[in-house]
Amino acid sequence: MDLPQPDAHTPHLADVVPSVLAAMGVAGFQTRIDLAAEVGGACVLLIDGLGAELLDVHADDAPVMAGLRGRTLQAGFPSTTVAGLAAVGTGCRSGEHGLVGLSFRLPGVGLINPLRWRPHPWGDDLREAAPPEEVQPMATTFERAASAGIAVSVVSPAEFSGSGLTRAVLRGGRYVGVQALGDLAAAVRGAVAGGGFCYGYHGEVDLLGHLYGPGSPAWRMQLREVDRLVESLVEVLPPGGLLAIVADHGMVAVDDDEAVDIDTCAALLDGVQAVGGEPRARYVYVDDGAADAVLAAWREVLGERAWVASRDEAIAAGWFGERVGDEVRARIGDVVAAARGSATMVRRTGEPLESSLVGHHGSLTTAEQSIPLLLAYG
Repeated sequence: MDLPQPDAHTPHLADVVPSVLAAMGVAGFQTRIDLAAEVGGACVLLIDGLGAELLDVHADDAPVMAGLRGRTLQAGFPSTTVAGLAAVGTGCRSGEHGLVGLSFRLPGVGLINPLRWRPHPWGDDLREAAPPEEVQPMATTFERAASAGIAVSVVSPAEFSGSGLTRAVLRGGRYVGVQALGDLAAAVRGAVAGGGFCYGYHGEVDLLGHLYGPGSPAWRMQLREVDRLVESLVEVLPPGGLLAIVADHGMVAVDDDEAVDIDTCAALLDGVQAVGGEPRARYVYVDDGAADAVLAAWREVLGERAWVASRDEAIAAGWFGERVGDEVRARIGDVVAAARGSATMVRRTGEPLESSLVGHHGSLTTAEQSIPLLLAYG
């Protein structure tokens, strides 16, 4: 089976923040995506789960964002929130920042869920046992900008203040915890008007896509609310202000008939120590000497439902970017499986909540990988 390879000519989500900061004239950042020169205050607003295909299909529900539609970016692998936020916060792809999925094996710790910074699928907080600043030690884009004298703020739900993921990839800015669309809009407006840089986050499009499916009535109503948020921000952009809207991934509605339950399939568990990732992007960690047999078994069972590769094959195909650090290699599964079409690789016993969701993401399909870049200038 031929493995998909990222398009080297399509900009990546990791390119957005460095390009915005370069347009603001911040020392140490280079332009990766062409933007207007002489930008004053700026905000990168991330709408979780807003894939480019979804926005294009539902443009009537989001006329303001559809009118700002520019080029398409790629989310990178895995196309999931942990890796996406890390790309924003570090300016690097997953092979460098090392937060390689919804769950992955951290040597010396075990399987970790970095969204909750706890063992996967459950367990106690790991912020002391696995300090986020050590798991992801690179200086963030926000730390670098603040060191250059820019006022940096992170505008995100109050519940995430001080979380492990926030400390790992969003540290360096003043955290502004918000509760709803109103204070999110007010905080972004204030940061841009003051000539600073802010990163803003809204997660409910993704949430409703998981629960009801992308394109469902509930999802479309939430998209309309987000479009009004964007309209309110565009209306108050000061001269020289920039609002850059992106997403961390798209989403697909999955088919129960195409689901494979790993927990009940002996062939998928033989020789396997642990299974990480998520239903559309799996990492398989194997017993010593079992890698070839496990790879063959997963390929046979999944067939056309997934691209199945060894760790080395996935890295060589560029799934994790051009550079993959040695410490990151150890976090990637010995076998990597990326779902095709509407298939999933669920774990109904070990991951009952995730396995019950209607919408999913994580893989390499265009619906999951293509994300929009929307630009508005004051």
